[in-house]
Amino acid sequence: MLKQGFDLRLGQTLSMTPQLQQAIRLLQLSSLELQNEIQQALEENPLLEIAEEYPENAATSIAESPNHDETGKIEATEDFETGNDTAPSMDQDIPDDLNLDADWEDIYDTRSSSHNEGGGDNSGFLENQGAADIALQEHLLWQIRMSNLTAIDKQIADAIIRSLDEAGYLCDSLEDIFTLLSQELPIELEDVEVVLKFIQHLDPIGVGSRDLRECLLVQLAALPESRLLYKTRQLVEKNLDLLERRDYKEIQKRLKIEQNELEEMILLLRSLQPRPGSAYSASSPDYVVPDVFVRKIKGQWVVTLNAQVTPNLQVNQFYADLLGQAKSDADTSYFKNNLQQARWLIRSVESRNTTLLNVAKAIVDRQAAFMQYGDQAMKPLVLRDIAEELEMHESTISRVTTNKYMHTPQGVFELKFFFSSQIDTDTGSSCSSTAIRAMLKKLIAEESSASPLSDSQLTNMLKQQGINVARRTVAKYREAMSIPSSHERKTLVPC
Repeated sequence: MLKQGFDLRLGQTLSMTPQLQQAIRLLQLSSLELQNEIQQALEENPLLEIAEEYPENAATSIAESPNHDETGKIEATEDFETGNDTAPSMDQDIPDDLNLDADWEDIYDTRSSSHNEGGGDNSGFLENQGAADIALQEHLLWQIRMSNLTAIDKQIADAIIRSLDEAGYLCDSLEDIFTLLSQELPIELEDVEVVLKFIQHLDPIGVGSRDLRECLLVQLAALPESRLLYKTRQLVEKNLDLLERRDYKEIQKRLKIEQNELEEMILLLRSLQPRPGSAYSASSPDYVVPDVFVRKIKGQWVVTLNAQVTPNLQVNQFYADLLGQAKSDADTSYFKNNLQQARWLIRSVESRNTTLLNVAKAIVDRQAAFMQYGDQAMKPLVLRDIAEELEMHESTISRVTTNKYMHTPQGVFELKFFFSSQIDTDTGSSCSSTAIRAMLKKLIAEESSASPLSDSQLTNMLKQQGINVARRTVAKYREAMSIPSSHERKTLVPC
């Protein structure tokens, strides 16, 4: 028989407060996402503002570098410049007594901020601005408008050009283009073919081709006639598949040529553009803004947050003082809520910066050899190592290292790049998978193009250096670096 009663128990539970939820969410945001978050908060919350100056000591930490490397050598390096200089102020003093006839140049300095006072060559600066951003279709349509084609031919050219992909190849068949245009224009299929030939000889030459063979032949046709050109045209017309398979002996047999002549033909083909439209890609390059800078000063690795990524926030004191002057409960509630949200955001951003700086410092401590010597000096490192050192959870370290970038003397890398698995060596030490990839890349870069190293040979060469890995592991690392097999890397002429 059940008996009702009261039972008092003591216990601890983890409560996810709104402030903690906000701190965790900000921790996993990238620098761009964080800037958008802060900008939105600045627009919605009048009690939040950006401080005029950023504290100089708020984002700096020093990670002492090892006094010596594995060989016992002590090496000093020059300071690594981060290039994080601030732009000069645009404010200028305006004289009180201003002449009504004064010119603009009398008041403002109209020279460009990039004015070359040292006498360097800036020729072509204006001409080069935005040239790479011109879309392929726009470039071709401009040439069509400047040509002496008839109105009907220009309409055909417009349809063809709009059927090109980013590489400059024709996506739709001429029959489909003709079927579409013939409903409104009195044309024949031959008219479309003639206009296509005209487009293929515009700039860039070869654009509008239907496959690689046609693209190369159009470009070869524009070169002066010679025996080399004649044989190269034969190679492209009838033996392009052999060239793709790198069957050089069969090519020499069919074309009845010597190896030196085949090498000249390959060099000629390399001078052509297999993707003629790639030079006019409309896509803009993506730039990575580092969250952390690392440089070596007087034998110590200095880790610094990028102050331009995260602005210094503060509470607007003018609006905060209005809290005591509020006359209604609604006004009081409004100011209190916004003041609380502003303080939460400021603390969350400060917590994010502190955590990011501590994690970056711990990574630099472990990977000081990489900072000095590069990929081959990378040490094995997992999330648990940093988590235990900083007394944090691995999930927190994972959030911090996602979409966060570090500017080092070796380049800009995502923080996750510095974590790699461990592989034991014959000497009893350990080696990271990143270091093995770097070794493989170096061995392949130094190989003979006529006789590339196979995966088995690469495995044996690593074993000679004390790194015992399986051949399938070497093949996996090679494929992960997008390096072709030894057969595909074989070539008569070095690249």
